[in-house]
Amino acid sequence: MKISWVSAIVFFFSALPVFASGGGGASHAGGGIDITTLATTSMGYFSIFLFVGAYVLVIFEEKIHLRKSKPVLLAAGIIWVLVAITFAQLGDTTHAEEAIRHNLLEYAELFLFLLAAMTYINSMDERHVFQALRTWLVSRGFSLRVIFWVTGLLSFFISPIADNLTTALLMGAVAMAVGGDNRKFVVIACINIVVAANAGGAFSPFGDITTLMVWQKGKVEFIEFFKIFFPSVINWVIPALAMNFALGKEVPQKVEEHYEMKLGAKRIIVLFLLTIITAVSFHNFLHLPPATGMMLGLGYLGFFSFYLKKKEQRVYDVDDNPLAHQADHTKPTFFDLFRKVARAEWDTLIFFYGVILCVGGLSQFGYMALLSNYLYLDLGATTANVSVGILSAILDNIPVMFAVLTMDPSMSHGQWLLVTLTAGVGGSLLSIGSAAGVALMGAARGVYTFGAHLKWTPFIALGYAASIWAHLIINSKVM
Repeated sequence: MKISWVSAIVFFFSALPVFASGGGGASHAGGGIDITTLATTSMGYFSIFLFVGAYVLVIFEEKIHLRKSKPVLLAAGIIWVLVAITFAQLGDTTHAEEAIRHNLLEYAELFLFLLAAMTYINSMDERHVFQALRTWLVSRGFSLRVIFWVTGLLSFFISPIADNLTTALLMGAVAMAVGGDNRKFVVIACINIVVAANAGGAFSPFGDITTLMVWQKGKVEFIEFFKIFFPSVINWVIPALAMNFALGKEVPQKVEEHYEMKLGAKRIIVLFLLTIITAVSFHNFLHLPPATGMMLGLGYLGFFSFYLKKKEQRVYDVDDNPLAHQADHTKPTFFDLFRKVARAEWDTLIFFYGVILCVGGLSQFGYMALLSNYLYLDLGATTANVSVGILSAILDNIPVMFAVLTMDPSMSHGQWLLVTLTAGVGGSLLSIGSAAGVALMGAARGVYTFGAHLKWTPFIALGYAASIWAHLIINSKVM
């Protein structure tokens, strides 16, 4: 089955030179150079080959155990070497530098935003916030059907704040703890959690990387994301109703778990919410990048971490305290902000760098402009944006959305909301289509699988179609 995905990717990107040869609506890559000329160079073709090859390795990450950041990092560097050589041969020695600096700025904003958010999530995890929530759910003695709906509902409303990946792992742990040996329940609950987390993340800038990119680009304002709230609800509820009938009413054996939140846990939650408010305010009122607001919020946590260190009686002056050099594995672990920074998903953060620079490099050869003409002029915005969601289930929504933003097609506000919705929820069609699905496949290895998810894809696709239909009706005034 995975060979067919690779074939689809190869076909999609190998078709780009065909679009180039058409030359319709040619624009310029810089310096007055026709993109049709750049797109049909050997350097351009080789850049496509590198990107496709890198992404094939990303798809097979679980099989070959090669971190996804490594192939795209290598491809990005080589592609930009090819870009620089190509423009130098054409007599332009400055365009490549200016273009890559633009891409680096875009990555820096995304990186700093995510670094602050990941540090807060790691801090709440270390203070047992998520474990305490799981303890409460597991110890209630709910029936499997109730747990199914509770975990789905919580996934839908937590993911807009904590992101879909973290939410899926948290709720997946609850489902597996309650389900135990009931494989059928665990599979259905995991699918429900993935769909709910992706749907919930679609109507918030903090719910997914794609929505964050759209917000930071200024295509959709913070409050406007809530226009796709009801389409997102429909996207989750329709497949959830179908899966509900496959569950019995049995009550699982009560599991006794005891986790209490550590000192300062509730205050860190409050600081995280305050950080989100700060980032939104920076963007809406001060017209500053949201990342600067998130970094200010990281400063809130930095000062609070100092308070926690003092409160937990951490030993500061190691050099003057010979006892501190002795290995004492019994002493408690005190809160350390920079340990939380170190625990950020660095593979993911570097992967984003590779993706942004790969797509940025391909855009310099003119492929993004040509692809934009084909999708948004020849096919039409609605068809193109619906296709983006389907493609994101195969390729991953991050490079797909960044490609759309790089194309920057001229379309209505409602169409930008539509592509935000489809890119966010389209990944639910396949288990490998979103970070939430991939993470749960790892957590419930051998139980929640690609094949198990695929059995419910028709119902998920029905929810996908219904959510698009709902958006076209509810937001018809901005289409």
